Amino acid sequence: MTNAYTTPPAPRPVDIRPLRKRKRVWLGGSGLLLTGALIVGAGNGDQQPVAAEAKPAPTVTTTVTATPEPAPTVTETIKAKAKPRPTVTVTKTTRPAADTGSDTGSDTANGSGSQDTAGTCSIVSNAGNCYSAGQFCRNSDHGAVTTNEGGTRIKCVYSSNAWRWTNA
Repeated sequence: MTNAYTTPPAPRPVDIRPLRKRKRVWLGGSGLLLTGALIVGAGNGDQQPVAAEAKPAPTVTTTVTATPEPAPTVTETIKAKAKPRPTVTVTKTTRPAADTGSDTGSDTANGSGSQDTAGTCSIVSNAGNCYSAGQFCRNSDHGAVTTNEGGTRIKCVYSSNAWRWTNA
């Protein structure tokens, strides 16, 4: 048994009759030629034949180049406005020393003197209260330093994706 993929197919046997003796081929070819001639002849009823000579047509080329006039240049000058910065106001409140009449100094030695140890807030909220560490800062307070109610310095810094007051 032969494998069709490894062995080439056997060639067709050559037709031994000459072309002139193949009458069917000659008759079929002649019939197609006559049929084509009849169809073309009947289809061209009122048409005129095409002239064998082509007449050249004149060619006109026009080029228009428009040059635009320069337009006036408008320049507007804008003055940059200064960005408002936080205003830091430092106030210090002192109380006059109370004269008790005794000069033993026991009050100042114990740390309970007559001076106020708590500082005042230089930056207050819109409600007038002092800020404390952990609260959010206003936009105008970014980078500012103030004190809380206890006198501890706090600063407005960017931390944890927000501006907050932290101990300075």
